[in-house]
Order: sequence, then structure tokens, then C-alpha cells
Amino acid sequence: RCSVFSVLSYFHLAHTLTVLFILTCALVYVTLLEETPQDTAYNTKRGIIASILVFLCFGVTQAKDGPFSRPHPAYWRFWLCVSVVYELFLIFILFQTVHDGRQFMKYIDPKLGVPLPERDYGGNCLIYDPGNATDPFHNIWDKMDGFVPAHFLGWYIKTLMIRDWWMCMIISVMFEFLEYSLEHQLPNFSECWWDHWIMDVLVCNGLGIYCGMKTLGWLSMKPYQWQGLWNIPTYKGKIKRIAFQFTPYSWVKFEWKPASNLRRWLAVLGIIFMFLLAELNTFYLKFVLWMPPEHYLVLLRLVFFVNVGGVAMREIYDFMDDPKFHKKLGQQAWIVAAITVTEFLIVVKYDPHTIMLPIPFFVTQCWFLGIVLILTWTLWRFFIRDLQSEVTGTVPLVSYITLRYKETRRRKQEGLGERTNGTSSQATTSGRSKLNGSGDSTRQRKS
Repeated sequence: RCSVFSVLSYFHLAHTLTVLFILTCALVYVTLLEETPQDTAYNTKRGIIASILVFLCFGVTQAKDGPFSRPHPAYWRFWLCVSVVYELFLIFILFQTVHDGRQFMKYIDPKLGVPLPERDYGGNCLIYDPGNATDPFHNIWDKMDGFVPAHFLGWYIKTLMIRDWWMCMIISVMFEFLEYSLEHQLPNFSECWWDHWIMDVLVCNGLGIYCGMKTLGWLSMKPYQWQGLWNIPTYKGKIKRIAFQFTPYSWVKFEWKPASNLRRWLAVLGIIFMFLLAELNTFYLKFVLWMPPEHYLVLLRLVFFVNVGGVAMREIYDFMDDPKFHKKLGQQAWIVAAITVTEFLIVVKYDPHTIMLPIPFFVTQCWFLGIVLILTWTLWRFFIRDLQSEVTGTVPLVSYITLRYKETRRRKQEGLGERTNGTSSQATTSGRSKLNGSGDSTRQRKS
């Protein structure tokens, strides 16, 4: 028992000297004992990979810890370093010509570097196709590809990151409007109406958000009283404790309160904008870099954002909620924002013709109207209403109703207290009079 406990404690140490010793031994082996292959391309790839591994070893042991500590702080330090490596890779791609950047992808996978046709999800939008006697529902089955579980799982994880039902639904619906608006640029955005609103928003996204909110409810109600593994008497309890190692150490409920002040409102708008931009980058990057949707690099990018997105959202929330303690934006949130912007710049550079395709006039009108409504509400909520309250000396309607309710409740409590005090004082007086009366009669009998 003591030996196993010592092993578990060993993994929670930094191990800076151990990692340095192993790294040095590996470099000594490559230098003195291994014969260098006479292949320039192979040596270049191996040198780049070795450089990345050395940086990851440094970051895992020396980087600053983030807000998460489970399952292990080194796990989150690793993904922070991966973020830096990915951003450096994007910067490198950004500084290449369009041809060289696309051909560079062949060094990662020889199958890349060739243009790929985009799949059109629009076309025949009949749910029931009577012309196809063999399978009249073939349009539905054609849409049931790998993106269906990907949408569900993606929105389940996004809900765990954002921890707010309204914000998740707004981002989900807004992205469908973006697909409508940009389907003239990417054929992949052309979908049937029922694919947009039934399969995506209601089924995949909605079910993912619902399951995510249920998980958040369980995490918020779960008692966070961590107990040592070997202090638990039963094997079932030990297995449960090991599983809980992959749950948060403590729970923080996100209360975004976007309408509380102008700073939080602008911050929430910025978060929604960056989420939508990152979603668009997924489609535009594979389009300009000629990567098929099922390629493992596309999947790795999604896995990357799954691991770094939660940390970034927690750092953003801490920065918004307590700016006096968190005086600067967290490191993971900073690098994620830089990655999102760099990805978009790559898209702009590699295919400006697609990006600059004129948006249909009616789509422009809709977006212009939406922006005007947001600006109008912002001016009224944070400037006109507050200024009117200061000039007239009044308070907003909601605050007025709240104050009146509290005042009425306080008066009722005071009235109840006065009646209680009056009853008790009357009872005390009557009791005293009874005692005095019995005393007088007693004195009369004595006299």
C-alpha cells in the first residue's frame, strides 16, 4: 500500500531533472551512436519533430499552470505548448506563397497538395422523394454522414466550455445564418432547409446542448470533497475515485450577465464573434489548403480546440468576473485568440477571390438590420436609459419593481413584528396586573 501510494505521489512531482536527464541521453545517442541517414527530406522532418518534442518537454515541466488541475496540471501545460507550436506553424504557412504553402502540406501527408471537389449538401431537398421507389427517403440517408455525430459531440463539448444555454443556442442559430449567407462562397454551406434547422439546430446541436447542460447540472450538484485513493476502503470506491480524477477539482458556475454593464456586454459579443470565426475557419481552411473533410489533420484540429477551448473560456470568465485579481488575459486565452485570427488571415491570403465574392443584396440587408438593432439596443441600454435615470432621478422599471417588492416585504415584516411585540407586551401587562391584583387582595386580607 505504501509503495503504490508513493508511486502515485511520484507522478504529481515536476520531474524537471528526470526529464532533462532523459532528454540529454536521447541527444547523446543521436549524436554519438546513431548514423545520420543521407536523406535531406527525412532529416529535415526528423529535426523539426525533435525540436518540437524538446519544446514540449520544456513546457510540460516549466510552463505556468493554468486554472485546471485535473487530471494533471502537466496535461494542460502540454496543450498550452501545443498551442504555441500550432501558432508558429500557422505563422510559417502565412509567410509562404499560396503554391508553396499548399505544396508544403505534402511533407505532412503526400496525399495533400491537390485540389479537392467540395460536396454540395443542397440540390434535391425533398424529404420524401416519390420518384425513387426503391428508397424515397434517400435524401435523409445521404445527409447522415460523419458530420452528424461530430455536430452532436462538438456542441456537447462547447456547452461544457460556455456553460450557458442561451449563449450556446445563439451561437448555434447564428452559424446557420452564416451558412445561409456564405453558401455562394463555399458549396459545402449549401444545405436543405430541414438540414439547417431540423438536423443541425434541433437534433444534433440541440441534443448536444441539452446533454451538455444535464452534465453541467450534475457537475454543479456533485460534492467536491476529494479523498485520498488509499483512504477509501472498498474497491468500488477506489474505481469511482479514479474516474472522478477526470472531473473538475472544484466547480465554478459561469454567470455571464451580459446586460449588467457595457464591458461585459462587449466581452460576450466578442466571445460569440470569435466562436463563429473559429467555426468558419474549420471550413475555409480545408478549402484553401486542399484538405478533405475526413483527413486526420481536420480531426486533430478539432481535438486541439476541445482541449484548449475549456481553459481559454475559464480564463476569459475569470478576467471578466474579477479584473482586480486577474489583471491580464490568461495565457491560453491569448494564444487561442491569436490562432483564430491567424487562421482567418491564412484564408484571406490564400483565396482572396472566394472571400471577396459579393454577398447577395438581401443577405446584406439582413445583416445590416441585425447590426443596427444591436447598436440601437446597446446605446439605449447603457447610455440613454442610464442618462435618463440620472436626469429625472428615477430608476429603471425592473429596478423600481424590485425595490417596491423589497419595500413592501420589509413593511409587512415590520408590521408582523409590531403585532407580535404588542401581543407579547399586552400579555405581560395583563400578567403583571393579575399579579398586582392578587397582591392587593392579599394585602387587604392581611390588614
